[in-house]
Amino acid sequence: MDQNDRFRQGEFAAWVGIIGNLILAIIKGSVGFLSNSRALIADAVHSASDVAGSFAVLLGLRAAKLPPDRDHPYGHGKAESIAAIIVAVLLFVVGLEIGYSSIEAFFHPINAPKIWAVYAVIFSIIAKEIMFQYKFRLGKRINSDAIINNAYEHRSDVYSSIAALIGIGAAVLGGKLNIGWLEYADPIAGLVVSLLVLHISWKLGAESIHNTLDHVLHEEDTIELKEIVRNVPGVMNLDEFFAREHGYYVIIDIKVAVNPTISVQEGHDIGKEVKNRLVEQTNVRDVFVHINPYQAEKGGGDL
Repeated sequence: MDQNDRFRQGEFAAWVGIIGNLILAIIKGSVGFLSNSRALIADAVHSASDVAGSFAVLLGLRAAKLPPDRDHPYGHGKAESIAAIIVAVLLFVVGLEIGYSSIEAFFHPINAPKIWAVYAVIFSIIAKEIMFQYKFRLGKRINSDAIINNAYEHRSDVYSSIAALIGIGAAVLGGKLNIGWLEYADPIAGLVVSLLVLHISWKLGAESIHNTLDHVLHEEDTIELKEIVRNVPGVMNLDEFFAREHGYYVIIDIKVAVNPTISVQEGHDIGKEVKNRLVEQTNVRDVFVHINPYQAEKGGGDL
């Protein structure tokens, strides 16, 4: 995929998240306030945090598409991973706030919410699931951690809305049947929402930090890359291979063994061909090739 097209699709998805979440936050917040539903207000706060998360993704995508420069010779791809971490932190803070608000409700008199809250939650579930499917598929297609994390923000909103729906429905039923204790299902649902949000934010944050810390690709993810190198004419052995993710692209450090009797120029040409094939055939952005003399008794060169 062309890089300009990749960023164009990513930025469009971010704007979809910003506008969509803003509309949902306003609707759920207004209906939650008018219908006296703490669970729906908590769900609205969750959607409002998604607005900030989508802004973080937008900024991360714009930073990531900047070309390499003197201070950042590997490019700015990790800006997306940093944006993903920001999204996870925002989610965690919101989860704590929702939990605090829900627990506080148990120490005050409570009234059952109005039926309007149920309709608002159902609308939210449908809208957020559509947004999740769109962003998750796009994030996988363009290999963007930030977009994928943002998609899971929407999925966490679906889960939280389902919990809110159960709580609000039970509380409405308690109000109609005059069952006082059942009315507390609404703040209980808010507490469940907070736990779901905290769990998802922790999981997403851990994964994003892992990707930011220059971890190398697992062996099963490098099979195709190594096969490309071995098929380059003149490569007699693959001595060392380290591939690391740098945001949406990969950077490789490699040592290959060649015939020790060839000229420096010939060795250089082999290394250049290794780099060209990896860059042209995969999502590798750059390759640093070290040439070793092949030693038959060792099966390779000096490391």
